[in-house]
Amino acid sequence: MAHAPRPRLPMRDGVSPSCVAVPAGPWPTVLDFLAERLPVLAPADWRARLQAGEVLDEHGAALPPHAPCTPGRRLFYYRGWRDEPEAPEAERLVFQDDWLVVADKPHFMPVTPGGRFVRRSLLVRLKARLGLDTISPIHRIDRETAGLVVFAVQPHTRAAYQALFRQRQVEKLYEAVAAHRPALSFPRLHRSRLAPDPERFFIGREVAGEPDSETHLALAAVLGEHALYRLRPITGRRHQLRLHMNALGLPILGDAFYPRVLRAPDEADDALRPLQLLARALAFDDPISGERREFTSGRHLAAASGHWPGA
Repeated sequence: MAHAPRPRLPMRDGVSPSCVAVPAGPWPTVLDFLAERLPVLAPADWRARLQAGEVLDEHGAALPPHAPCTPGRRLFYYRGWRDEPEAPEAERLVFQDDWLVVADKPHFMPVTPGGRFVRRSLLVRLKARLGLDTISPIHRIDRETAGLVVFAVQPHTRAAYQALFRQRQVEKLYEAVAAHRPALSFPRLHRSRLAPDPERFFIGREVAGEPDSETHLALAAVLGEHALYRLRPITGRRHQLRLHMNALGLPILGDAFYPRVLRAPDEADDALRPLQLLARALAFDDPISGERREFTSGRHLAAASGHWPGA
């Protein structure tokens, strides 16, 4: 049986509504259901949200805490934390047209909502800033990495843009600052097989086997005991550049995960030592407009200018 179309409810501060369907169960009220099935918020917090009109039915009407919990009902709510801190630095808008939005994001800002970051995420901030509730990222970079992120404006074009990355038709250039090792020759190609760490889900590692990741690396400038490197990833595996640099004995300055974990993902960031990795440039042939697209970040790595603790 076909599902009823999802109602188009408005954004709130850039946050699009999330939806949860109520199965058959023992919950007499909406509050009982939300408190048990979505325990990321305490029952008191769900009650406060319901009382504030922040949980809606499929018609967009606010539900009170005592509303009956009918099986098959769909509930809509807006993610976010009342005490979520403001982003320490704003994103920069690089480009916008009918098809694409390109943003230059700072360190410590996630691309999409997750965990303790919702309104601070780049996607939510752009939705609020531009008034566009349909934009979606066509690729990702780590929360700790600064630089360019591209968004599709119209949902029906997203797959075509994502295919460019999947089929390796996007030219990507990153910059990184790490130790200078004169014994290593550049340029060089690094290939390896990557896998999740079996004990810590948030990091990866190189393992034996057929390589599934590939990066071209070049030395751009010597900065005393450090150096600026230009990295061109051919594949796009999670933490690929960080793992490849670490494997060469060149962990990127400010990396809290490699070569050893200094703090967990839910711990506070070290604002004075951001990861010195920047998504500098992107170029591709647009599959929708046919235009050649070339974008460059206006950001600079602090360590490349000598602004690094202890430098």
